[in-house]
Amino acid sequence: VVAMAALNRTETRGAHTRLDYPKRDDENWLKHTMIQRGADGEPQFSYIPVVITKWPPTERKY
Repeated sequence: VVAMAALNRTETRGAHTRLDYPKRDDENWLKHTMIQRGADGEPQFSYIPVVITKWPPTERKY
């Protein structure tokens, strides 16, 4: 399920690195991925916005 959620995102975020989408995309993907089983048994994705309460996201620098 975690891998499915990571592959569903068209970005790189944290440990979920994608060579085809090497950058983080906060404009479209700053949200929580929720997955539940549908009536047909297949996973259904929904999303909840992230609420920033203290620190806005910044680019990681290594």
